[in-house]
Amino acid sequence: MQASHEFKSCLENYQISASLFNIGNDYLIVITGGDHPHIGSITTKAAGQDLQTKRFPSHDGRFHQDYLLAEPLVKGIASLISGNITVLAGVHVDGITQKQILASQDMITDITQQIKIWLQHHPYQVTPPKYYRNGEKPK
Repeated sequence: MQASHEFKSCLENYQISASLFNIGNDYLIVITGGDHPHIGSITTKAAGQDLQTKRFPSHDGRFHQDYLLAEPLVKGIASLISGNITVLAGVHVDGITQKQILASQDMITDITQQIKIWLQHHPYQVTPPKYYRNGEKPK
């Protein structure tokens, strides 16, 4: 499956990227960057439901902090999407500095804005699925 669009932001000598995949009426966004991209968290939002996040343990036993990038992105675009949103996030910068940590928030804000503009200019229309009704069954 090929991404519908790629978004990038670069500050403090590293880059964060977001690949957006349109799957029917739903969206999958993969946030990666730094020296060692990975899957550190999964954040989901379904229409009418609360945001949910699953964090994975890192190699040293602590839990990844990537949800700090995924959650603001989901909150920023949720009103533009009628389907489900799933964000896989994993950014690791070796020896990250405090400036780089702070820059990650600015980068995800930038990427969120880029995605919002893209979604507004690329509305996705999906025909609703057809289901059997009134006791109908496959032939």
